[in-house]
Amino acid sequence: MIALYVALGIVCAVLGVALLHVLFLIVISAVVLKKEYERPSRFYRLVIAYHMRLILFFSHVKIVASGREKLAALSGKFLLVGNHRSDFDPIITVVGLKLKEIAFISKPENFKIPFLGKFARKCLYLPIDRENPKNAIKTINRAAEFIKDGVVSYGVYPEGTRSKSVNMLPFHDGVFKIAQKAEVPVVVVGIRGSEKVHERAPWKKTVVFVDVLGVIDAETVKESSSHDLSKTARERIAAATEGK
Repeated sequence: MIALYVALGIVCAVLGVALLHVLFLIVISAVVLKKEYERPSRFYRLVIAYHMRLILFFSHVKIVASGREKLAALSGKFLLVGNHRSDFDPIITVVGLKLKEIAFISKPENFKIPFLGKFARKCLYLPIDRENPKNAIKTINRAAEFIKDGVVSYGVYPEGTRSKSVNMLPFHDGVFKIAQKAEVPVVVVGIRGSEKVHERAPWKKTVVFVDVLGVIDAETVKESSSHDLSKTARERIAAATEGK
């Protein structure tokens, strides 16, 4: 009988903490306005970072990262590009590479996710509508301005959507114009294993690899076409990730 009471107490405590957590999210999301912000919120960035780690913990994901020293050598903001295998990729990239001042460019649907969609807006995450070239250019220009002004770095997946296999889809060259307009380096990142998280979580551990494969310096970015930059980045990622 005592064991039953203890078990009930634990369940009630867990439910109570979960309820308080949800109430907290409701309160802090209620004050996020539907407008374009000019500066990232440190508070909401911490909220997002906390939930990223929480998601990885409960999804039983272990990250093996390499190449962080290449990021440490950079003196300013940058554009990060990588392959896209899973919805977990941005989380894995941020946590694995210990990125703090970075936001992602993503499809508009992701900004409709309860709570996190609003928090992302406060941290200058930007939606890109690839079906509407005019709006896509607006997003590219806005991201370039934020990077050039030293506000935040951006991450983007040039494939535009998740690949259904370990091989990449074609890259959209246009996203590299962000780095060209901002006159900053392009950080090339490769991810392996993230496509397995969905089928294994939360019961089986998934080991995911995220690697900084190289940095295309700002001078090369300036002198190259967006197509050439796209080709260079894709070749580097393909050599490190395809078929693995």
